[in-house]
Amino acid sequence: QYSFKEVFGTLVAQKELFDVVAKPLVEDLIRGKNGLLFTYGVTGSGKTHTMTGSPGDGGLLPRCLAMIFNSIGPFQAKRFVFKLDDRNGVEVQSEVDALLERQRREALPVPKTPGKRHVDPEFADMIRVQDECRAEELDEDNVYGVFVSYIEIYNNYIYDLLEEAPLDPIKPKWNNCSTPGRNGDFVPPQSKILREDQNHNMYVPGCTEVEVKSTEEAFEVFWRGQKRRRIAHTQLNRESSRSHSVFIVKLAQAPLDADGDNVLQEKEQIILSQLSLVDLAGSERTNRTKAEGNRLREAGNINQSLMTLRTCIEVLRENQLYGTNKMVPYRDSKLTHLFKNYFDGEGKVRMIVCVNPKAEDYEESLQVMRFAEVTQEVEVARPVDRPLCGLTPGRRLRNQAFREELSRKLEMRGGPVGGEAEEPSAAELFFQSFPALPSCELLDIHDEQTLPKLIEALEQRHKMRQTLAEEFAKNVLAFKTMLQEFDSSVVSKENYIQGKLADKEKTIAGQRTELERLEKKIKTLEYKIEILEKTTTIYEEDKRNLQQELESKSQRLQREASDKRRLEARIQGMVAETTLKWEKECERRVAAKQLELQNKLWVKDEKLKQLKAIVTEPRAQRPSREKEREKPARRSLSPPPAPSSSAPVRLRQRRSRSAGERWVDHRPPSHIPTATLLRPHIPNSVTVGAPSGKALAKCDRYLLTHQEFASDGEIQTKLIKGEVFQTRGGGQAVQFTDIETLRQESPTGRKRRSSPPDPDPDPPGDTPDSEWTDVETRCSMAVEMRAGSALGPGFQHHAQPK
Repeated sequence: QYSFKEVFGTLVAQKELFDVVAKPLVEDLIRGKNGLLFTYGVTGSGKTHTMTGSPGDGGLLPRCLAMIFNSIGPFQAKRFVFKLDDRNGVEVQSEVDALLERQRREALPVPKTPGKRHVDPEFADMIRVQDECRAEELDEDNVYGVFVSYIEIYNNYIYDLLEEAPLDPIKPKWNNCSTPGRNGDFVPPQSKILREDQNHNMYVPGCTEVEVKSTEEAFEVFWRGQKRRRIAHTQLNRESSRSHSVFIVKLAQAPLDADGDNVLQEKEQIILSQLSLVDLAGSERTNRTKAEGNRLREAGNINQSLMTLRTCIEVLRENQLYGTNKMVPYRDSKLTHLFKNYFDGEGKVRMIVCVNPKAEDYEESLQVMRFAEVTQEVEVARPVDRPLCGLTPGRRLRNQAFREELSRKLEMRGGPVGGEAEEPSAAELFFQSFPALPSCELLDIHDEQTLPKLIEALEQRHKMRQTLAEEFAKNVLAFKTMLQEFDSSVVSKENYIQGKLADKEKTIAGQRTELERLEKKIKTLEYKIEILEKTTTIYEEDKRNLQQELESKSQRLQREASDKRRLEARIQGMVAETTLKWEKECERRVAAKQLELQNKLWVKDEKLKQLKAIVTEPRAQRPSREKEREKPARRSLSPPPAPSSSAPVRLRQRRSRSAGERWVDHRPPSHIPTATLLRPHIPNSVTVGAPSGKALAKCDRYLLTHQEFASDGEIQTKLIKGEVFQTRGGGQAVQFTDIETLRQESPTGRKRRSSPPDPDPDPPGDTPDSEWTDVETRCSMAVEMRAGSALGPGFQHHAQPK
C-alpha cells in the first residue's frame, strides 16, 4: 500500500483535477511565485492526455492559461512594454519605445500570432472552458505581461520547438534521412545550452519567448510546438512521446506610478514569475516495447534521465532526514539541471502520477508509486514574499475615476455644473480689485484731461501693486518661518522616529538572534529525535528478531518434548514387551529344565529297575537271557509305556502357526535329503537358496534348514524359525524365535525287556520286537527349542532377543 495526498479515480473530471492540483500553482504565479507541475508514469498511462486534454474537455494546460488571462485580462500592458533580455530578466520600456518596437515587428516578414478572431478548429474545443476561473488575490495597481516558450529534452539535448529555422539559399538543409531537404521538409532545430542567472535560476538562452494576450494565442503557440515534438509508434503506445516537453509560462508584473498612469521604470520593482508544465516521457522496458535502433537509444536516454531524477530526490531526502550534505547530482541530466532551483526551494512543485490499471504494467506501476511516495517526504524551503513598493494602493481606480470625472466636466464646459454658477478663480479676483482704467482715446491734441486721469489711475495701480508686493513679501517671510518651524518639528520627529526605529531594530536583532538560537536548538533536538527514532527502530528490530528466535526455540522445545514423550512411550512399550517376552522365555526354560530333569530321573529310574531286575532274576533264566542277547537286535516300533509307579512325562505338543502366514523357506544348496518320517511341510512358502530383500519383503516369517553331524556321527536337521519386520531405513530384519530339531539314531546300545518276566516265555523266534527296546532309544525324543535356549545343539545360530 502507498499513501498520497490525493487519489483520483478513473472517472475524475478534468476540472476537479485542475482545482486540486493546478489552481494553487496559478494563484502563486499571479502572486509572484514560481511553480512546477509535471506528470510521471509508465508509457501509455495517460500523461499527455492529463496535460493537454481532449476536444470538449481541456486538460491542465489550457485551463491554466484560461485562468491566467481571466484574472489579468483588463490589467494587461500593451505589447512590448515588457521586454525580456538574454539574462533571464525583464525590462520596462516607455510608451514611445514600445510603439516603435511594435512598428518594427509589424514591418518584419515573421508570421504574426493570430488573434481571437482566427482560432484553429483543431484545438478550438480544448480551450473553450465553460466555467471561468479567476484568482482571488490580484493587485490591480500592477500591469501584467505574459510570455510563453516551449522546449523539449530529446536524448539529453534541449531543443526549441518554437524556433523558426532561417532559410539559407547557400547551405542545403538536411533532413532525418541524411539527404538534402526540399522545400517544405522539416529542418530540426539546433540544440540549446543551459545557463544560470544572477539569482541562481537555470534558463535556456536564445529560446523563443512569445508575448501573448489571450488564451487562444497562447494555446496556438503551444499547438504549433506540439506538432514538432518527437513521437513514435511502439508496441505499447501508438503515439509514444520520445522526449520530455516543457511549456514555460512567464508572468511579468510592474506597479504603476503614484498617478496611476504609467508603469514604473525601476527594475527592482519588476517581478518575473514562471510556471513550468512538464510532460515527462514514460518509462518503458525494451523487452516489452521490442524497440530497436533509434527507438532503443531513445528509451535508454528516457530511462536514464528518469533514474537521475529519482536519484536527486533520494539524495535530497537523505540530506533532509540524516542531516548530511551530500552533493545532489543535478548535472547528470538536463532535466534535473533545468529544474535545480525548484528542488532548492525556489517554488512549489506538484507531481501527478498516472497509473495504467493493466495487469502487464503492474510491476512498473509499483516502482512508479514507490518513487512518488518517497518524493512526498522531501521538504524544501520556500522563498520570502516580495517587498512592498510603498505606493498608495488603489491608484488605478482613483485615476480612472478622476479621468471619468474630468471628461464629464469637459463635455459640460460652458454651463453651470450641477445648476450653480462657477466660482471665480483667485487670479480673476485679483485683477477685479484693480481700479478701472479710464478711456485712453485722444480726440484732440489739446486734450489735457485724458492723460492726467490715465496717469492718476496708473499711479493708484502702482501703489496697490507695491502694497500687494509688500504683503506678499510678508506672507512669504511668514510662510518661510512656518516652513522652518515645520522643518524643525519634522527633524525632531524624524530623530525621535529614528531612535525608536533603532530601538526596534535592536529588539528585532535580539529576537532574530533568539530565533536563530531556537532554530539551532530545534535542529539539534530534531537530530537527537531522529537518532532516538533510529535507535528505537534498531531495538524494535532486535526485539522482533529475539521474539522470533524465542518462538522458534519454544517450538523446537515443544517438538523435542513431544518426541521425548513419544520415545518414552515407545521405550515403555518395548520394556513391557521385552519383560513379557522374557517372562515367557523364563517360564519356557523352567518348563524345559523340568522336563529335562524329569527325563533324566525317568532314565535313572528305568536303569535302576533294570538293574534290580537283573539282580533279582533267577539263575535258571540267565542262560536263556544270554541266548536272547546273542540274537540280532531289532528296534522296536515304539517304546513301551513308562511304568505306572513313575510319573508320566507329558510331551509338549505345539500347534503350528504357519496357517495364514507366508514363509521364506531357506534351504542351502548343500542340503541332504533324509529318510525320516517327520518332514516339514509349509504350504504357503517361498523356497530360496539364499535370502534376498525381495523375498523377505513379500513374507512375514523365516525358516532356515540346517544340517550337521551329531556326536554319534548321525545327521541331525535343525529348523531355525524367525520373524521378519521392517526397519527404519526401509530394509528388512529377521529375529530368530525358536529351533526345532529332527534326529535319527541307530539302536546299537544294550537292549533289555522293560516289562516284568513272563513265566512262560515265547520261543525266541516268536518274541515280538515291541517287547524289547534300548534305554537310549526309549529316552531319545524331539525337544522344542526357543530363542536364547542353551539346552540343545544349534544354540550358536540364535540371536539374542531385542
